[in-house]
Amino acid sequence: MITGGQFLSYLVNLAFTEVPGTWRWMLGVAALPAIIQFFLMLFLPESPRWLYLKNEKPQAVAVLAKIYGSDRLEEEIDLLAVASEEAFHSKNNVRYLDVFNSKEMRLAFLAGAGLQAFQQFTGINTVMYYSPTIVQMAGFTSNQLALLLSLIIAGMNAAGTIVGIFLIDRCGRRRLTLSSLCGVIISLLILSGAFFLQSSELNSSLCEVQTLHGTCGKSLGWIAVLGLALYIAFFSPGMGPVPWAVNSEIYPEAYRGVCGGMSATVNWVSNLIVSQTFLSVVTIIGTGGTFLIIAGVAMVAFIFVALFVPETKGLSFEEVERLWKERAWGGEDARRGLLI
Repeated sequence: MITGGQFLSYLVNLAFTEVPGTWRWMLGVAALPAIIQFFLMLFLPESPRWLYLKNEKPQAVAVLAKIYGSDRLEEEIDLLAVASEEAFHSKNNVRYLDVFNSKEMRLAFLAGAGLQAFQQFTGINTVMYYSPTIVQMAGFTSNQLALLLSLIIAGMNAAGTIVGIFLIDRCGRRRLTLSSLCGVIISLLILSGAFFLQSSELNSSLCEVQTLHGTCGKSLGWIAVLGLALYIAFFSPGMGPVPWAVNSEIYPEAYRGVCGGMSATVNWVSNLIVSQTFLSVVTIIGTGGTFLIIAGVAMVAFIFVALFVPETKGLSFEEVERLWKERAWGGEDARRGLLI
């Protein structure tokens, strides 16, 4: 849904490219879905589990009745009652510092937050936010053409995410992520090489000859666009959805809310850093050098996933928790960790 929304936003932007006050319309139209969502949220019920924990059981049952048929409703109510009772008696007031006081939770949070950080530092939202600018840097000066090419890239991002939905349980989270990063590295090197060649002295001398034919820089520009498209094609099935899926699976129940929120915060802080520095870094070291740095970060991300992210495909929450205990305490010491 996120990538589908990005595709629609590029479609809207393309429609306003020839309208006076272009960017004002682009920003203004974004208020419409926000207004619609605001009014729809007024009709959204609280979660049944939260209502149950607040002793508002009739309201919780009423919400469940909207979701499940009569043949399954009683079973879901019983499961909710058991889960709420366990949550009440367990350590449900987890503080942020508690995550770092437990060795196994430190390892789990490192894996989850690391994936979220690398998702951003390998450049995805740089590409999505600045793809029209990147296309223009590649030599396509028309605003409309830049947005059209960016629309195609956004469409590939949405389509690739759908592919990821089908692959994530077939290939496994870890293998899919590593394969995705291999393609991302190759794509970023192609992008970097295209921009380096475009700005090189050799290309400058060739341009003097090619200007007569009106083809200066176009071939390298298309190579840059190809690199951009390959980047999205490799990123979207793996590094796009996997960090979110893994973060929903690797934390014990008591820590799931806190760790999930903290790792999401890491994602958006990383997003802020990358999006605010991208154009400045391009100004200082050039587009080719910037993409080369991102390729280096992707290589580090590959090593990180290989070392710190376990495969969670087909594992229950209890098995994942035991996995972290074994990684933290090792072999026989895992039993000691389970008792602590």
